[in-house]
Amino acid sequence: MTTPILRVVDSITQLGPQDAGCLAVSGSHGGISSARYALAARPRLTVFNDAGVGRDAAGLAALAFLQQHGLAACTVTHSSARIGEAASTLEDGMISHVNTLARQLGAVPGQSCKVLVESLTNQHRTA
Repeated sequence: MTTPILRVVDSITQLGPQDAGCLAVSGSHGGISSARYALAARPRLTVFNDAGVGRDAAGLAALAFLQQHGLAACTVTHSSARIGEAASTLEDGMISHVNTLARQLGAVPGQSCKVLVESLTNQHRTA
């Protein structure tokens, strides 16, 4: 099995169909508009910012939406990473919420985004 490509993008809109199967670490919020861009690109895992969760959990809407479409997704807490800066998501982000498919990949709340990404890329190098 090949190691998934890591895409670190400030905006989820930077992904396209050519990124299918990648590990997408974004600076985007986890709202439904972001989810639609992730759905079009079909990453293996997408990481968003929870943007403080928001009213009616709007900052997490991508997780359930992508789960329904068979895609793993999680968020980092807004207090751990800068919204709109994917490098901060990767380096500083702490996982806050996960969908079931992301949990099956090993994502758990409280985990470092960097540790999660490293575990997913390392397991494919040794497989």
